[in-house]
Amino acid sequence: MSAKPTTPAQREDAYDKLMDYALRALTARAHSEAELRQKLLKRDPEEQFVESVVARLLHLGYLNDQELARSEATRRGVGAYRIKARLRQRGVDSELIEETLQQRDPDRDLSEARELLQKRLPTLLRGKNARSRAYGFLVRRGYGSDVVSRVMAEQDWPTEKPAWASANEE
Repeated sequence: MSAKPTTPAQREDAYDKLMDYALRALTARAHSEAELRQKLLKRDPEEQFVESVVARLLHLGYLNDQELARSEATRRGVGAYRIKARLRQRGVDSELIEETLQQRDPDRDLSEARELLQKRLPTLLRGKNARSRAYGFLVRRGYGSDVVSRVMAEQDWPTEKPAWASANEE
């Protein structure tokens, strides 16, 4: 907003516009408190309005970092490291992130990593270096090296000839 609202009617109108904008943003997707605050400050640098809109949305329950963290933690196909990075990127409090990850079942990462590898294995086996590509795939999905190593060890890998062996056959 360009001019600072001076009259009570202008201030109320500015607040209403900011609240409408915040509600539209929350309709599109869930935002963390920090994300929405940052978005609102870009829209209107008047901190007083932004804080009152955020406070109202928190009071109404439309803005809830705990619910956002729980939702991210229940996503399938991503490991704890990726969830932690995503929540940190979205401005969620570190303590809440750690608490959320502690509630996550450790065996879940293992079973999901197994499922992902089984699903992706045919594609990975078509190219060279299937093991390293599979390892990289699981790590990029956010699974820790301990989980990835266990899943990789359980897999029955076809024997690959070293690169120098195929060169000697020609």
